[in-house]
Amino acid sequence: MTELRRAFGAPLSALIVFLVGVWILGLIAAPQIIMIEQSFWTMQRPDGAAELSVKIDGLYNRLDVLALDHQAAADAAARAAIDTERDTVRAEIATLEARETTPVKTWTLSNYGQMGQAHLAIFAKTILASLAVTAIAFVVCYPIAFAIAKLEPPRRAAMIMMALIVPYALNELLRVFAWQMILNYGGPINAALGLVGIGPVPFLESGSGVFIAMVYAYILFMVFPLYNVLETLDTHQIEAARDLGAGTLQIHRRVVLPHARPGIAVGCIMTFMLSAGSYAVPYIMTRGTADPWFTQLVYNRFFQATNWNVGAAYALSLLVVCTGFIFLMMRLLKVRLKDIAK
Repeated sequence: MTELRRAFGAPLSALIVFLVGVWILGLIAAPQIIMIEQSFWTMQRPDGAAELSVKIDGLYNRLDVLALDHQAAADAAARAAIDTERDTVRAEIATLEARETTPVKTWTLSNYGQMGQAHLAIFAKTILASLAVTAIAFVVCYPIAFAIAKLEPPRRAAMIMMALIVPYALNELLRVFAWQMILNYGGPINAALGLVGIGPVPFLESGSGVFIAMVYAYILFMVFPLYNVLETLDTHQIEAARDLGAGTLQIHRRVVLPHARPGIAVGCIMTFMLSAGSYAVPYIMTRGTADPWFTQLVYNRFFQATNWNVGAAYALSLLVVCTGFIFLMMRLLKVRLKDIAK
């Protein structure tokens, strides 16, 4: 704080601290706290309350019908009979409404119990698929990042980086729809396979297109952390290892990969969390025909079933697993938050 005040002055430092506090508390902590709180309660009504509400609604509908009958009645006697029945219905509504009770907010773990065997299977499939996407992205991106950082001349490295960045000028949905057309039955890939007597391959219906689209959609989140850390690797260490007789695989295993651990951790964490939390990519790439991604279940609970409590429980379960993955990667790669921040 002292250094901040010396660099920017007291008024600007106070403004910076205030804005950071608003960001952390208002945009990060508060939504999570609200979601956690909502996942542990539900509104409960006593037994028979639903049937009572249905009966009251039926009586109100009966009043509407009697009002129309009253207008169409031809004589005073008929209107009097209708008025008598309307009074009876109103009295019955008043009696039933007096028996109605307000739903009570009850703290419970039942929202998590809504995740039955089928939903747990989808949850496990989403986590495993996200791990697979992360592994595929690392295998694809590590050679690219190493080539850009250490092997290619500056001009060619800039061209490769530009080729990676330029497609991201397009909206993510447009890129995903483009891959849907590429992998469709009538797309260019199936057309090329047909020339050699293979296909058509159901890339979209089988769900394999999801892996391709996700790796493409999130490739920069793996490449950039790897490139940033590999760029700081002293090339003389690689040359010294080669002079001492180390082969290419040994150089990468003993020199490059240990140095790249913070970048690997950041890349894997970002790719995994984006994959596990993706909604549009799996839905578009499977056209809704394959098993849903877990995020689709969360969406359905919030906006189709309008059960926000169960939706919050589902979302919190996914958040806990993603947070556990962060600490697992940090432990496996032996990096600290300070290393990742660099």
